Amino acid sequence: MASEQDAYDELRCYTLAHRDPSFIHQHVVDAFTAQHADAQTKPIALTFSLIGLYLAVEKQISGRHVQRVHMQLARHKRPWPIFALPLKRGSITALDVMAVPEGRERDKAIHAWCASVWGAFHLSHQTVIDLLHQHGFQGRLAKLIGKSEIP
Repeated sequence: MASEQDAYDELRCYTLAHRDPSFIHQHVVDAFTAQHADAQTKPIALTFSLIGLYLAVEKQISGRHVQRVHMQLARHKRPWPIFALPLKRGSITALDVMAVPEGRERDKAIHAWCASVWGAFHLSHQTVIDLLHQHGFQGRLAKLIGKSEIP
């Protein structure tokens, strides 16, 4: 049986070869990073992963637009919050996602994985939302992704 890392590596190859311009690869990176974060994970990595999961799950924002938010946030050096790491980080893993046939079903499984990991970090949700507000993103998200308003 493949390891979780092997499944993640295969999933990254799958998403990088994906022709969908929404760039689902970003969601895979964010889900895996948050699910496998530990004491050595840099605060910026976990922060960006949680922001990406929030935007994907709660706001239905594409990976391409999540990447743009990450780039905007990275322009200025600042201290990033330290998030508590839940013991259980979701019931879906990269292994589960890779067990689903390629195509639309696997893409749905990726989104379910994101929701599972995001849900596990429920105690951090408000901190993520506040961080985006603090850096002016609630008002700028619509403009950044080219929508008239964000749900």
